[in-house]
Amino acid sequence: MILVCQPSWRVETTTQVNVVIGKCDLYGLVIALELDNELISSGVENSSALLSLEYLEKLNLVYNRFDVGIPVGIYNLVNLKYLNLSNAGFFGQIPMTLSRLTRITELRELYLDGVDLSAQRNEWCQSLSSYLRNWLVWSLRGCRVSGPIDDSLSNLRFLSVIYLDQNNLSTTVPEYFAKFSNLTSLSLSSCNLHGAFPETIFRVQSLEMLDLSNNKMLSGRIPNFPKNGSLRTISLSNTKFSGLLPKSISNLQNLSKLELSNCNLSGPIPSTMENLTKLVYLGFSLNNFTGSIPYFQQSKKLTYLDLSYNSLTGLLSPAHFEGLSELVYMNLGNNLLNGILPAYIFELPSLQKLFFAEMNLLANSTNFAMHPPLC
Repeated sequence: MILVCQPSWRVETTTQVNVVIGKCDLYGLVIALELDNELISSGVENSSALLSLEYLEKLNLVYNRFDVGIPVGIYNLVNLKYLNLSNAGFFGQIPMTLSRLTRITELRELYLDGVDLSAQRNEWCQSLSSYLRNWLVWSLRGCRVSGPIDDSLSNLRFLSVIYLDQNNLSTTVPEYFAKFSNLTSLSLSSCNLHGAFPETIFRVQSLEMLDLSNNKMLSGRIPNFPKNGSLRTISLSNTKFSGLLPKSISNLQNLSKLELSNCNLSGPIPSTMENLTKLVYLGFSLNNFTGSIPYFQQSKKLTYLDLSYNSLTGLLSPAHFEGLSELVYMNLGNNLLNGILPAYIFELPSLQKLFFAEMNLLANSTNFAMHPPLC
């Protein structure tokens, strides 16, 4: 492998050698290598040239075909701040490789998505948290690691992003996650979580994204939200969350996605939701919501609305959805709504799919005939 230094980077491959062009600083020192999606199958693990780049700050090897253990020589990259080995064919144990990163004091972002760490058993957490305390981003999606989440993770007080989706953790969610004052993203979907989710995590002031979906044994309640919350995405679908949706949901002025399908939520959908002007995606199907449908005419960016399979009642009026020019999908089926289906629904310019199954609604025959594909 030959390294060539230029202001930009790329990889040129011949039958005998890979020519890697790296991003350099003003002094000609290689500081970044972006080798993602290059279909590389060999060379990196034995490349003394690559693994001796002591000024390298960023190494991206995503989507290649190495089929080897994580290169032990990575510990020589003493200035590394960003390391992404996701879906590159790597496997093996963390202690044999990343535990040698004790010299790398500046490493902040680690991405190991798709790296098979099953040989690590349940020691992965201790291995990663024992050496570096300044992690910002920690992504281990689909790594075949198991639980529980060790208390040693609580030492990583600077963590801002945690992605552990699609691992068989089989554990409860630690309450100390709420003490991560810089936490912006917490994604734990499809992890076989159980027990009660700590309500305090919802109220972390910096939190923007929370995904707990597809954990069928995870229970909890949605708490009252403080004013000026940062949450943009909440995904709790296919869990055992129960209780009411609080009126204070309107305090999340930046909320764009609220996915609560197939939970045990009940009671009315708060009328305060009409204040969520940045809402794009709303999924409330398969719950026990009652009462009338709130008005959404202020949610001008709404594209997806699913309130099906609840016990909603009352009449639909033009004020409910008027002006939703970006709405693409709407499903109000299997509720207790009745009355006359407003003709204006068929005039929404972006609407492609519309469902009203199993309801006592009557449609204006003229408008209904003009738009049969929608139903």
